[in-house]
Amino acid sequence: MDLIESLHWRYATKKMDPQRVVPQEKVDRIVEAARLAPSSSGLQPFEVLVVTNAAIREKIRAIAWNQPQVTECSHLLVFAAWDDYTAERINMMFDLTNEERQVKNEFWESYRQRLLGLYPGRGAEQNFQHAAKQAYIALGVALAAAACEEVDSVPMEGFDAKALDEILELPAKRLRSVFMLPLGYRQADQDWLVNLKKIRRSRERFVTEIK
Repeated sequence: MDLIESLHWRYATKKMDPQRVVPQEKVDRIVEAARLAPSSSGLQPFEVLVVTNAAIREKIRAIAWNQPQVTECSHLLVFAAWDDYTAERINMMFDLTNEERQVKNEFWESYRQRLLGLYPGRGAEQNFQHAAKQAYIALGVALAAAACEEVDSVPMEGFDAKALDEILELPAKRLRSVFMLPLGYRQADQDWLVNLKKIRRSRERFVTEIK
């Protein structure tokens, strides 16, 4: 399938087959797509946790409105954003860029100083919200990648974020959970949504062309 066909194929899967496991190479490509997603200033202020541990996923399901996909999926991805932009984190990404590109220029270093003068002083909550938005860009890329791999997925915000953070020990990494993305395969005969027509506004009602 091409990208558009894949996006027509995908839907927010409500019932996954717990007996079917997504091949690791497919999971790796989906995660790699998220890793390659764009982010503001290239800071990539989030991480992805791939949870397969059954006991941990049972704990997560209990604080996620008992949504069955959490335990029935093959792999549970948790996107967690930086709790704050710190000078250490900003410098880490700029230093990594310089190291990988084997070049250092005045413009890039000036831009580093601009961010160092702006981000750390804005406050942790504002910075977390900005970082979370970057994670959502990666979510969109991961959803499209999963569809292209013919792997079912469903983005989830319905959970107790503080409880999830504690379960996954995110505070120790200075991360906060943003959303979850179960990956698996639909159990079509038990999913009420699988055969329903995908509803989106028409192009005419969705797109405004300004010429």
